[in-house]
Amino acid sequence: MPGSPPRPALFLDRDGVLNEDRGFVSRWEDFAWIEGAREAVAAFNAAGWLVIVVTNQSGVGRGYYSEADMHALHERMVRDLAAAHAHIDAFYFAPHHPEAPVESYRHPDPPDRKPNPGMILRALADWPIDRERSVLVGDKPSDIEAAARAGIRGLRFKGGDLKRFLIDEAALLG
Repeated sequence: MPGSPPRPALFLDRDGVLNEDRGFVSRWEDFAWIEGAREAVAAFNAAGWLVIVVTNQSGVGRGYYSEADMHALHERMVRDLAAAHAHIDAFYFAPHHPEAPVESYRHPDPPDRKPNPGMILRALADWPIDRERSVLVGDKPSDIEAAARAGIRGLRFKGGDLKRFLIDEAALLG
């Protein structure tokens, strides 16, 4: 992507924004899309935005499920989105936690775990992103803090229809 013109990015938290937060969701059987989530992703894709998921996944570090389980769920999300003519450009995840029982995932202040901005900063380095026009949508104060610390706007989603919530974020959503 070097040399590509910068585009705005829609950064999305996963649990509570794209899917219902049912606590450490790691299997497709436990996954349920938030109303309007697939349509919102498709609309931002059509408007030329990058769509990037940034998700704390301490369930990996806590030993509740493996990275392979998480990747399998993300792959299933991608297949389901394709049926709605939508796609996620990238997934960034933070499996670390200060109290993780799995030692390799234990870190006193994980740089990628929101409210730290590591995942967003990595995406900004990896992709041609127009920071000023980008936005992060999260359901927790830690999501909004991570956005602010990365220098992008954060929007707090409190439930409902995600596309309707985002309708004002891109002129082409229609």
